[in-house]
Amino acid sequence: MGGKGGRITIHEVAAAAAVSISTASKALNDTGRMGSETRERVKRIAAEIGYRPNALARGLLSKRSFTVGLLTNDTYGRFTLPVMAGISDALVDHGVSVFLCAIEDDPALAQIHVDAMLDKQVDGIIATGKRLDRRLPVDLSNLHVPVVYAFTEGTQNSVTFRSDDEQGARLAVEWLVKIGRRRIAHITGPEDFFSVRERAGAYHEVAGHREPVLYGVWSESWGHDAVEQLWKRPGEKPDALFCGNDQIARGAVDALRERGVKVPQDVSVIGFDNWEIVAAQTRPPLTTVDMELKELGRQAGLTVLALAEGRPVEPGVRKLPCRLIVRQSCGSKASTE
Repeated sequence: MGGKGGRITIHEVAAAAAVSISTASKALNDTGRMGSETRERVKRIAAEIGYRPNALARGLLSKRSFTVGLLTNDTYGRFTLPVMAGISDALVDHGVSVFLCAIEDDPALAQIHVDAMLDKQVDGIIATGKRLDRRLPVDLSNLHVPVVYAFTEGTQNSVTFRSDDEQGARLAVEWLVKIGRRRIAHITGPEDFFSVRERAGAYHEVAGHREPVLYGVWSESWGHDAVEQLWKRPGEKPDALFCGNDQIARGAVDALRERGVKVPQDVSVIGFDNWEIVAAQTRPPLTTVDMELKELGRQAGLTVLALAEGRPVEPGVRKLPCRLIVRQSCGSKASTE
């Protein structure tokens, strides 16, 4: 068994399943009329003997390439890699492959990659980036293939997936209030980021305006400097810090340690992103908000597949809920005194 080069052919699937070649083909391609038991039996036997359909032949029959392009300007991969993992998980069972094109912020390079994707006859394109309120530097609005946006700004009447930053921030601050914290400061990134403003708004709604919002940059050094600013002020110090990302939170934890302030006994700290390489290595390990980027990618993948297959999909922005990951940086007073 194995035909030329050891590849299992549909003739061998038909023989093993004791059906005609026509029946085997229809069963494997979900076409034609036959009993569900026969269809499932043919598929099961095909899997058991290691049959893999010929991608070129399948594409010619269906007029599809069974590939999806992923376009991103997040060359560091902080947001794109988990999104891509979710897309791949969603599409692998459908026989669809994903290939990544990094465009930085170069319009000419972006257009080259888009043209290459179209030349390869991709079934669709997923555009993703490094912030929610910026579009990629290339126009994807009038392509002849479906385009879905994930963690980047989409065009009018597009399908766009994004994390719910307001809900995520609310989860974090409500948790701090629940464990007894009352003087909660917010250290975050640049105010011109849409996500920063959404999180700050949710923070104020839950915590009020007793403590300030400190806007800065997305770095550990800013978290360190912000703690220095807060602790130089006269009067009571914060008993909790809600940080705009995990790097800021890690810098803040380091600055507190240098001042002899114990985390979480004296001050609870929560980050945002659940960047494992930072959150898990912080001492103590960091409580943080997970934006569920892998799930976001999974939903984007299934949506571009639906559009490629001609199924109707309502345009608009879909916000996916965040999840709070509780680790040791966020203990209650009752449990630590």
